[in-house]
Amino acid sequence: MRARVMRLGHRARRLWWRLRKPTTYGVKALLKHPDDPAKCLVVRHSYVDQQWWALPGGGYDPRKETAEAAAVREVSEELSLEAKHATVLKTLTTELEGKVDHLAIVTATATSADFRLNAELAEARWVSIDLGELPADALISRWLRLAVVGEEGAADGHGEDRDQHDQRRRDEHGEHAGDRREGQTGR
Repeated sequence: MRARVMRLGHRARRLWWRLRKPTTYGVKALLKHPDDPAKCLVVRHSYVDQQWWALPGGGYDPRKETAEAAAVREVSEELSLEAKHATVLKTLTTELEGKVDHLAIVTATATSADFRLNAELAEARWVSIDLGELPADALISRWLRLAVVGEEGAADGHGEDRDQHDQRRRDEHGEHAGDRREGQTGR
């Protein structure tokens, strides 16, 4: 019941965004495992884009907190986890959902591997940073992909763009370019 109410609320908010075109601020957290920095936590939300693997995160007010503080807060709220060493990995501006959204992708390290989901999340799991442990047909949000590409680039001194990352992943799993399509929302 709670997830249904959250889905309806999210739809109403998206309609308002399309009508008003507000400026919002969001944060996504690439949370690393405390004992294995080659693993990160991925989530599936319960109220929107339920089939997509994504990053925990949410909105924030930059007048009241930094992107790093917002990421730590969101991880705490959604997963009952503490995070440390929060650093902005990438910032971007998007208009994907009918609003002007300033998004920060923040990397941080969990203080524990144990988490507890709140009502916003349907599932979470620790996976390798290359996302190879997810099924080959898994739907992966653009922000998770972008964070992983940024993290891989930071580790080896160079990055790859999204198309290169997608092609490498398809090659590794024997997929062809037309096998999966990403939806139109701002996952």
